[in-house]
Amino acid sequence: MNPSSWIAIYVPLYLIIFIIIPQKRQIEKAILLKVKKRKGVLRMTNEVLRKYIGNECKISTGSLGTTVVGEILDVNENWLEVETKKGKELINADFIQSIKVKRI
Repeated sequence: MNPSSWIAIYVPLYLIIFIIIPQKRQIEKAILLKVKKRKGVLRMTNEVLRKYIGNECKISTGSLGTTVVGEILDVNENWLEVETKKGKELINADFIQSIKVKRI
């Protein structure tokens, strides 16, 4: 193999592995930091969730996520235990976008 074919094969690989992929990761981290620092965005705390234990609620985890309707039984660390028609479900509180109380 002559040197020009080595350059044609390995220079693009070098660019992809050592330059493009690390830059993409840095951009993704910067975007996540911007989203977290937006005004009005608060993390769901356990104190807020404990207020609704025993109530029938509609919990949404986002536009592409699921919607769960049921009674909140318990809040442990960052997890909600919800009794639905199908049985008990656990929901991570980090992904909750909205809670609508059906009955108080």
